[in-house]
Amino acid sequence: MLKPLVERLQKTDWKGESQKVLSFLRKYALRAGRIAAKPLLQFYYVMTDENVTARDKALIYGSLLYILVPGDIIPRRVFNMLGIMDDIGAVMIVYTRIKNKITPAINFKVEETLDEWFGTKFDVV
Repeated sequence: MLKPLVERLQKTDWKGESQKVLSFLRKYALRAGRIAAKPLLQFYYVMTDENVTARDKALIYGSLLYILVPGDIIPRRVFNMLGIMDDIGAVMIVYTRIKNKITPAINFKVEETLDEWFGTKFDVV
């Protein structure tokens, strides 16, 4: 039962999937703000790293979808803070698993993307 799932994960086109996620992520980030977007972009760039296992990529992909897709186990629109807390819980569980994979290069890419989306701290209005 588990073997076919693992084989499917290994055959997944993670580059193609990651482009879909980045599109959703940008829309979410522009609503949620720079601070909320940072850990999600860290997840995204770890997921696109070829040295990360298919299992970790699937875990990251699942957590990003859980946060970005409107359907939720505990909907934010209905349960307000409780709905937000379950999203934070999903992020924290995955973050503890992948935090050692967040390299300085990944953090650099994250900051570049955030600057592209939100402007730099030094932009003059």
